[in-house]
Order: sequence, then structure tokens, then C-alpha cells
Amino acid sequence: MNESLILADESLILVNESLILADESLILVNESLILADESLNSIPPLPTPHSPLLYNVIKQLRRRTPLGWLQLNHEKSRLLVALSGIAFADLLMFMQLGFQTALYDSNTRLHRSLQADIVLTSPQARNLPSLSTFSRRRLYQAMDIPGVKSAEPMYFNNTIWKNPQTHRETGVLVIGFNPDKPAFNLPDVNQQLQTIKLPGAVLFDRGARGDYQKAIAQIDQGKTLTTEIERRTITISGLFQVGASFGSDGNLITSDQNFLRLFSGRQSSSVSLGLIKVKPGYDPKKVAATLKAYLKDDVRVLTHAEFIEFENNFWRTNSPIGFIFSLGVSMGFVVGVIIVYQVLSTDVNAHVREYATFKAMGYRNYYLLGVVLEESLILAALGFFPGLGVSLALYQLTRSATNLPMYMTAIRALQVLVLTIIMCTISGAIATRKLQAADPADMF
Repeated sequence: MNESLILADESLILVNESLILADESLILVNESLILADESLNSIPPLPTPHSPLLYNVIKQLRRRTPLGWLQLNHEKSRLLVALSGIAFADLLMFMQLGFQTALYDSNTRLHRSLQADIVLTSPQARNLPSLSTFSRRRLYQAMDIPGVKSAEPMYFNNTIWKNPQTHRETGVLVIGFNPDKPAFNLPDVNQQLQTIKLPGAVLFDRGARGDYQKAIAQIDQGKTLTTEIERRTITISGLFQVGASFGSDGNLITSDQNFLRLFSGRQSSSVSLGLIKVKPGYDPKKVAATLKAYLKDDVRVLTHAEFIEFENNFWRTNSPIGFIFSLGVSMGFVVGVIIVYQVLSTDVNAHVREYATFKAMGYRNYYLLGVVLEESLILAALGFFPGLGVSLALYQLTRSATNLPMYMTAIRALQVLVLTIIMCTISGAIATRKLQAADPADMF
């Protein structure tokens, strides 16, 4: 009995100890909850949206049923036709914009490579392939202006030569300048200045348009080729890289003395361009303004940037090619508007009863317009990428066939994407006019 009481007493002591431990655990839990509560109080509240209107719009869009996509996806054949039409319209715009940019870039390659701060031309000059001449005395007079470091002549002439590979006659632009005064920022030319001093020696543009692959390969191997210009034999002693343009298929560079020998009718006193370099510390624009006031009206004074813009302006406004490319972009846009309108209009007519039912249920016109505009934006997004992919392939093909600088740029892709969105939005706005006049009572 005594032993049982002792065991019971020990058990009570253990229970008491357990209760004490449990009480301590509850105290620790309570302290942890207090710390957690203090931590929660220290966390800053979630920031409120800067634009409650934008927040509400996003919230509504997430809850909105995508009726536009469901309708387009329901008629898959119609969706494919629409996407094909938009891709075709984008392809037209991409190609026309690519040709337009290639027009400006290819025709200003030589302009950009000139080592000159100021360029003198004849007032009758229309563009680089159609340069008139002016008196070399104007270059000597330019040297009297403070800030002018040098004034060198350059000679240009479009002529016919025999292709050294096929021996067929084709057009080429011949350029002559003083080899002792480098005129180009072209390393391939500047490394061969001593070569073009030799009688009859010329450098050939490896980027020329035509059948020149075998001839270029022979020159790369160190061989020299001979051909004819103006019934005179010339020797192709080296290569450089500029490329063909809309104005000429290729270029030849030689010394001024060789140029005058080839074209015996040209006088050294009649120059095509005057290349003026400005001394360090002088502003080319101010020096150009002084030259304009000092020189006579038989010469045009342009800064280097103005000379490039002078060429671009000719092709943009005075040449039918620039107008044709701009018209092509507009036509592609109009074609896209018509195609998307036909698709959306057909879709609206096919579901006009459903739209009328929505109106009878209390949906407003702007909700129904939003459905059609949603369809137009989906079409714009899905149709853009196939057009972009095909355009990239055609750019590569055109660049290989014509040696024109046809390259896709991010700015051009974004430009066409914006045009596509505008195109589809206009089509959607036109297609929704019938919805606004739809009366539920007339539909049933």
C-alpha cells in the first residue's frame, strides 16, 4: 500500500513537471505570436496602384470572356484566309520599305565614304551619276577662306566598258582623284593608292552587279585582268568594296591622270566635285556659309551631311522610283484594310442575331464594338509574324541577286507592326457600323 502511494506520488510529480513544461511551451508560443504580430505590423501595406482606372481596366479584362478569339477560332478556314491576307499586305509593305531604304543607302554609299567636310558641285548637278562640271578655279578661290585646309578636285563619268569576264558591254561609273590626297575612307582603296598611279591601272568594285565572280576570284589570287574603256586598254590591278546602286551597276577608281587619259575630251580644269577639308577648330557649317557668300553662283556649296541629303532628296522627289516605292507601301496598307474588312464584315453578318441578342440583354454598343476590335487586333498580331518571316527570306534572296543593301531592321519591323494594327483597327471600325444600327426587334 505504502509502495503504491509512493508510485502515485511520483506519477503526480511527473504530471506536474509535464504541466510546467507545457506551460513554458505555451509561454514560448505566446512570445512567438507576439513577435510574429510585431513583424506583421512592421511590413508596409501593399502599394496602391498609381492609376486606379488602369487597375480596373486590367481587372475587367481578366474577367472578360474572349468572345473575339472564340469567334475567330470557331471558323478556322476563315481565320486562315484572313491571316494569309494580312501576311500578304505586310509582305507588300516590308518589300516596298526595304527597296526604298536600299534605294537611299545604295545611292549614298560613295557620299558617306568621302573624306570631306564640305563638297562643291555644279548648280546643274542632279545627283552623283548626273554631275555637271564647274571651273577648278573655284577650288583655288576656296583656299582663300579662313579655316579651309585643302580643296581637291574629283572627276566622275558614267561610261560603257567590256565586262572582263563575259566581254559584254555594260555601264560603270569611273572615278578619278589625286592619289597623293586620299579622297575616301575606304581602307581597300587607301592601301592601293600607289597602284592606281600606274598608267591604265584601275580598282574594281567587288560589289558590282553582274557576272564578275570568276574575274574577282582571279584578282584575289594576285592576277591582273585587262579590258577596254573608250577603246583604251585598262588593267584591273585591285579590288575595293562599295556596291551597286540604282544609279550604276558598279564603280571603277583610278588616278586623276588616268581618268583624263581615258576621257580625252575632259579638261583637268572642269571638275565634277570639290572636296574641301576644314582645319581643326573650325565649324564646317560656318566655313560653308562663308564659301557661299564668297564664291560665285556657278558653284553649289554643301556640307558633307547636306551632300548626302542632296542625293536622297533627288531620289525621293525628282525620281519616279522613290514615288513608286512610297505608293507601294500605301497600296499594301489599303489592300490590308480591304482584306481585313471583308473578313470582319462577313463575321459580323454571320453573327448579327447573336449581337442583337446581346443588345436585348442590355449590353451596350461599346461592348460589341470591343469584340470586333478585339478580333482585329488578334488578326493583326497573328498575321504580322508570317509576313515578317517571308519578308526575311525575300530580303536575303534580293540581296544575293542584286547586291542591294536589303536588311531587316527592328525599326522597320516595328513600323510595319504599327501600320498593321492601324490597318486592322480601321477595318474593325468600319465593320462595326452595322452593329450600331442593329435592332433586336428586327432580327426575330
